[in-house]
Amino acid sequence: MTLPPAASLHDPAESFYSHWQALNDWLILHRPLWQSAPFMEPVPGWTRDYPGLARLVAGLGDRQCDALDDDPAELASLAGEYLPTLTAYSQLVELPDLSPSAHEVARATLPEVRAVDMPGRKRQQSGAFAAAVQPLRESVLDWCCGKGHLSRTLAAGCPEPVRGFEWNAELVRDGNRLAVQAGAAVSVQCQDVMAPDLALPANVHGVALHACGDLHRQLIRVGSEAGLPRLSVSPCCYHLTDARPYRPLSHRSASCDNRLELSPNDIRLAVQETVTAPARVRAQTRLVSQWRLGFDGLQRELRGCDDYLPVPSHPSRLIHEGFEGFCRWAAGKKKLALPDTTDFEHWREVGERRWRQVRRHELVRHLFRRPLELWIVLDYAVFLEERGYRVRLGEFCDRTLTPRNLLLDAVRVSGIPPVEHNRP
Repeated sequence: MTLPPAASLHDPAESFYSHWQALNDWLILHRPLWQSAPFMEPVPGWTRDYPGLARLVAGLGDRQCDALDDDPAELASLAGEYLPTLTAYSQLVELPDLSPSAHEVARATLPEVRAVDMPGRKRQQSGAFAAAVQPLRESVLDWCCGKGHLSRTLAAGCPEPVRGFEWNAELVRDGNRLAVQAGAAVSVQCQDVMAPDLALPANVHGVALHACGDLHRQLIRVGSEAGLPRLSVSPCCYHLTDARPYRPLSHRSASCDNRLELSPNDIRLAVQETVTAPARVRAQTRLVSQWRLGFDGLQRELRGCDDYLPVPSHPSRLIHEGFEGFCRWAAGKKKLALPDTTDFEHWREVGERRWRQVRRHELVRHLFRRPLELWIVLDYAVFLEERGYRVRLGEFCDRTLTPRNLLLDAVRVSGIPPVEHNRP
């Protein structure tokens, strides 16, 4: 499979749509591999259809699992021996590197002494994003800005004052307090960006760093409708949407006859990465997953029904009460009576074994996290092209800083009108 270079509709080369279409077809082809739910299905259907692939992942050691989860391209290469179409993975997810030099990032990042109340990782992410969108030529509107951490970072390199929109009044107060304290030309305004009567200021550069789901989609839609000169968006939490099923933004993608249909749960897979989680958090997540799988085995036997039974989020105190405490809490939530003879140690061991199995089946599913994310973001790029923007899409930082490292940077092209369509 050969893809043309990612380029704008307004260039002679093919648009982002060709990349989107290739991903769309590839994801449909492999749907059984990523729509299965190994946590709920002890034996996912694909293990019977592709026994060689199932044997490959079953034979992996724990360290190999960790390494391959962080290197999906290598996993795709190994798995390609049993399913050759997976070898297209690396080409399908390849994007330009938009990350600036270390010197440029350091210059754009607020010094720690001026980054009051700003978490260290947020400070670094804001610096990398700010460096990637330089130079700034218009006044900046920071969308869903929270306490204005990005706003204050951008203000240092912006020729005009930076304005922030944030709906939470407490965050607005904190943002303005921190801006005054830092002497930054930043003003945070209380604004519900989803309000139907939202009025955007004219000729501003709209930016959004990790605005969730429909919030960043709203900036893309209303910002382009208002003809803002530039939009720079690093999207996040794509599954947070009211759309059921998810609908692409662009006319070309939405009109595709063989378009992928995604539920919010399908889309959630795109953001299931923990490369930035501390080791303690990873270990605790692993332990609770084992407990849930152990209880799942227990409840299937008690109910005489081989179906998954969802259990709500547990209170944090349960981590100190052990597996038996977790089972008693979960049984109470599901109104199940636990016999006095319940062998909790047996079911704890069942959970550990099931977790090792799920871990290996999830590896295959995780191959499709980035492709699903790109399917969504490439559609954003096509939409902005249709609205008369020249678009660049790439990675503004390494995924170890944040796995949500995509930057969609769109500049309005003067003299090129939007492409008008009647939405299907």
